[in-house]
Amino acid sequence: MRIRALAVASFGALALSALAVPAAQAAPSAAPNVTFSQMKVNAGKAIVVGPSAKVTVTATYTLTKPAGLAASSFDSGPMLYRGTTLGANSQIIAGDEPGTCKAVSTTVLHCTAKIQFRPAASGDFDDLADSQAGAWKVGALAVPHSATGEADLKWQSNLGSTKVQRQAQLTADATPEPVKKGKTLTVTGKLTRANWDTNKTGGYAAQPVKLQFKKKGSTTYTTVKTVKTSSTGALKATVTASADGYYRYSFAGTTTTPAVSAAGDFVDVK
Repeated sequence: MRIRALAVASFGALALSALAVPAAQAAPSAAPNVTFSQMKVNAGKAIVVGPSAKVTVTATYTLTKPAGLAASSFDSGPMLYRGTTLGANSQIIAGDEPGTCKAVSTTVLHCTAKIQFRPAASGDFDDLADSQAGAWKVGALAVPHSATGEADLKWQSNLGSTKVQRQAQLTADATPEPVKKGKTLTVTGKLTRANWDTNKTGGYAAQPVKLQFKKKGSTTYTTVKTVKTSSTGALKATVTASADGYYRYSFAGTTTTPAVSAAGDFVDVK
């Protein structure tokens, strides 16, 4: 994954070498007259990344070009960005390699690209930091092989949006088990999420989480009460035992963190 101040490097050595050619030696060039449409990143779903493992997602898009412009003369790919418009000074996430395209006519290409996300605590600007979690806009970039500078790059903004989120986990444990009817049950748990800055998981503090119950034989959970996580992500709630069933915690999610529900803990009520 690439997070760069200048997207000229977003396609790795290929784009860098093209732009490193001195202007006096380079062939004349201009931004390719192409347009992008039907951009879809990760099939429209949020991108959820854990504390350390690389995540690779697929993007698909349509590229329209003049009939006389050879598809082999430029590279293209999706760009996640923050800012008003996509450009050389945007904060950018892009793939390691350009997209691959198949011509469906003399002017239309159907393309596929990969985008990699690597959480790391090393401080490398190529790696995800916690501050990058949340909403991103989607755009695209086309780079001609003969490019000599930023003026030769074709940027396109406002092709959609997506979320890059920190993976979450949630637990629930009801005690005592079994329990007498009418007695108090204590349900504990913990909400944690990936910390990309440390490559570990940590508690998600001050978040509202629903305690839910599903009676034995039922297929649906109902909310009993809502409690907030502690500074370490811990949860604790008490209820009166009334019937056999499953207790769980359920978190609705935030912009930076996806929704998650704990596995139900069965309680036998005597």
